[in-house]
Amino acid sequence: MANGRIGVLIMSYGTPESLDQVEAYYTHIRRGHPPTAEQLHELTSRYEAIVGGFFPLRENTNKQVKGLEETLGREHPELEFVCYQGLKHAQPYIEDGVELMVKDGITEAIGVVLAPHYSTMSVGGYVKRAKDRAAELGLKIDFVLSYHLHPKLLEALSNRVERALGKFTDVSRDEVRVIFTAHSLPEKILEMKDPYPDQLLATSNAIADRVGITNWQFGWQSAGQTAAPWLGPDILEVLDTIRKEENVKNVLLCPIGFVSDHLEVLYDIDIEAQALAKELGIHLERTESLNTDPLYMETLSDVVFEKLKGAAKLS
Repeated sequence: MANGRIGVLIMSYGTPESLDQVEAYYTHIRRGHPPTAEQLHELTSRYEAIVGGFFPLRENTNKQVKGLEETLGREHPELEFVCYQGLKHAQPYIEDGVELMVKDGITEAIGVVLAPHYSTMSVGGYVKRAKDRAAELGLKIDFVLSYHLHPKLLEALSNRVERALGKFTDVSRDEVRVIFTAHSLPEKILEMKDPYPDQLLATSNAIADRVGITNWQFGWQSAGQTAAPWLGPDILEVLDTIRKEENVKNVLLCPIGFVSDHLEVLYDIDIEAQALAKELGIHLERTESLNTDPLYMETLSDVVFEKLKGAAKLS
């Protein structure tokens, strides 16, 4: 195993740090094509709706990076782990994180994404960018690809489902439809035999088994606005269908594909889905985000350390 400092590149999608950065952020997402004035207004309005004058989204990721470094230090005091941040669509970019590790004298690193489920279009893209820059700079780096069935992750998510079910005081828990959700991706991943949908269902099944629920299903959310079809049905469509066709009146959303509070949770669920639920006469709740839950920090610490041990055995 490595001697000296071990770098940990913590990768995530990224988010603007303030409202005035929204245009640059979405220009990067759109591969250099700025959003139209109408699109920019809609996007900015969504951020304004969830944050008002305070912009907490980036701070969530910063706290997770700090939390993982502290957890690694506590659980493995014999080693010195130094955590770096690398974002897909905002600074510091993934390449910036790799470059900073090399500048700091790091020679061995592990990369991990703040997303438990692997897809070639999500986690695979992060890994490729980090791997390419590391190869150019001569940094030895290995990657955690998924951790969707880690026991501590399942425990943290199951605890949230249990707590949230307690908010439905007027009905039995069996009458509450639990819907697990994750970010939709283009349908073409199905042709690629991508593991993303299966991993999400595996996590959903495992949580349902732990909590003892049978009244559940899966739904997609936050699809991109592109010409190509995305995985569905969308959660808004699901809510409409189960209310009108099955007379479901109580719904708990559990966004297992997201590990912190950001736009897809605070707007797409808490505002957009909640507004539709009220219109349909549905009592809608959602589970709390993982954020810096100690069990999630320990999950990341475990998978980083296991990957480091595995890399040591191969070298």
